[in-house]
Amino acid sequence: MTDSDNPNRAIAQALNSWRLSGLDQMPQYSPELENNDYSLPPNAECVTQNKDVVNANNGTSNEELSNSEFRIPNSEFTPALTPHSSLLTPHSTNAASSFNMTNNNLIESSDPVEALAMLQKRVAQCTLCKVLPETRTQTVFGVGNPRARLLFLGEAPGADEDAQGIPFVGRSGRLLTDMIEKGMKISRDEVYICNVLRCRPPQNRNPLPEEAAFCRPFMEAQIKIVNPEFICCLGAVAAKNLLQTDTSIGKLRGTIHNWQGYKVVCTYHPSYLLRNPPAKKDAWIDLQLLMRAMGLM
Repeated sequence: MTDSDNPNRAIAQALNSWRLSGLDQMPQYSPELENNDYSLPPNAECVTQNKDVVNANNGTSNEELSNSEFRIPNSEFTPALTPHSSLLTPHSTNAASSFNMTNNNLIESSDPVEALAMLQKRVAQCTLCKVLPETRTQTVFGVGNPRARLLFLGEAPGADEDAQGIPFVGRSGRLLTDMIEKGMKISRDEVYICNVLRCRPPQNRNPLPEEAAFCRPFMEAQIKIVNPEFICCLGAVAAKNLLQTDTSIGKLRGTIHNWQGYKVVCTYHPSYLLRNPPAKKDAWIDLQLLMRAMGLM
């Protein structure tokens, strides 16, 4: 698969989501939008491992992962996700009856495809934030398998995402696809991808606390509808907002956290890896931790 295939696949996934939501055309691209990278909070830190981790299946050293792309040699990893027997069953109580936003139930159906389509319509109408509804081209909801075992959580849409209405379609998205398909040996179609925010912050700044707070009910409802077994937080903003902690991303790495019964692994955001290629070896360690927990290696 070439890099050019990845945005096409994401677009096809998003078109299907829009169809389910009653939308019948793709948004127009705005040429004035700037394609800036995401920024990492200044207190995020990189943890340097003292020794390389070598994959027992293929002998891949961490040093081989510091190139401009996320390249993993062929391995014996399981090529597809193992079906999760409780994909539609919340880990504790029924999601549709236990989650509310200002007394209005955000989960309106027990069918995840229908529930996500209904939630997407609500998100598209949201005007809670002071600035974002005025500066966004459109909301960016989520894309992928509505019954995924693994959910990737980013921070916010960038210029490409704002223009197309699809999460992770720019350079960071191509790298994330490589991490999933070349690294984990699973299809991007098998996972679900969304962000802490569903609107692009101006100049790709970090989400403000009140913006994250307004969008959190949508994020939690989205997670509960998909009901994954695992969540992978991409970057400090995603990890700190989901886990509601001030701990740095460097210290959150290397541990499987528990959030409302979901297993959470934290790693660096793909845009950070593009700016700091040596950190890809640490991201590979994080993916190995996730794959071992999922039974993929």
